Amino acid sequence: MKGNHRVKEPKIPCNPPVCRSYRAVGKPGKLDGDLSKPFWQTGEWMDDFHDIEGDSFPRPWKKTRVKVLWDEEAIYVGAELQDNTIWATVMGRDEVIFQDNDFEIFLAPQDSSHRYYELEMNAANTMWDLLMERPQRDCVRRIIGWDVHGLESAVKIDGELNNPNADNKSWSLEVKIPWFSLRECGQDKCYPEKFAPDVGEIWRMTFSRVEWEVDIVDGKYVKRTDPATGECLPEHNWLWAPTGIYDAHVPEMWGYLIFTEAGEDYPLPDADEAKLVLRRLYYREHAYCCEHGEFTPDAAALLGEEAEKWGVKAYVTPSMFEGMLTWNGTVYHINQDGFVWAGDWFAQQ
Repeated sequence: MKGNHRVKEPKIPCNPPVCRSYRAVGKPGKLDGDLSKPFWQTGEWMDDFHDIEGDSFPRPWKKTRVKVLWDEEAIYVGAELQDNTIWATVMGRDEVIFQDNDFEIFLAPQDSSHRYYELEMNAANTMWDLLMERPQRDCVRRIIGWDVHGLESAVKIDGELNNPNADNKSWSLEVKIPWFSLRECGQDKCYPEKFAPDVGEIWRMTFSRVEWEVDIVDGKYVKRTDPATGECLPEHNWLWAPTGIYDAHVPEMWGYLIFTEAGEDYPLPDADEAKLVLRRLYYREHAYCCEHGEFTPDAAALLGEEAEKWGVKAYVTPSMFEGMLTWNGTVYHINQDGFVWAGDWFAQQ
């Protein structure tokens, strides 16, 4: 493990944006990618996207707008992507969509950084849906065989797919994600009594847009290469909630998704500041282990005065650690996999 800095600490403040998702009025009918239909008019456009590493990097030069609605059956995502280069090459379900320009949805029904969902789609309406048991920084494989039962999606193109000579302006999409395939990871019960969220329930969520620079060669879009190496230039990653590092799989930096009725508001979780202290311990324990080959029980060495302020304790074994603090009468824990939980079973230690 020494020297392996796969767990990186975000270098921007954790200031997650908020999406207040209103209950849908009526049904969208057959999806066609058209966001001008009456169904979408009750939704609010969310904030603009940022570079994945934050606003110290250039802001995206192509606008992306997103709306989110929900009802007892599903959550609905509508997005509009400004683009003058509309192309797609990946045509098979569950293939690696981000090799094309794409739009990505990340949904976490619990605020532990574990057991969340990712969906990717391109302008050809090719879909990749997958389940993540925990973030990829914690050495986990994507569960690609998992599928959303009843998933529906559609794309509408203002222009023409794979035609550089067309008057290309944008592509828009609609996605319907039924609750059945999302809900079990968000509840303690193996068989939830109901699948739709309660009004006021809060999840974590973000959206990502992958954008490759392209040239036109022989009437086709071709990814731009570095003249010195011949390799493709790296893609641009634009997120609704930037993570501060070159990795979208940082659920603790994602935005809040609040399921609400129109006109109603709900407070954000008040324990998140305490959880972020434990997150910093997690980042720095891994950095320490990479340098020294072991974790350390010295929380003050990693967190400074913050360790005393919050009463942070750290316990280690040769291959694991657990951090804990007590906030507002509840004990919060984090382990070496970044899993966060609340409980009083360790409160007397």
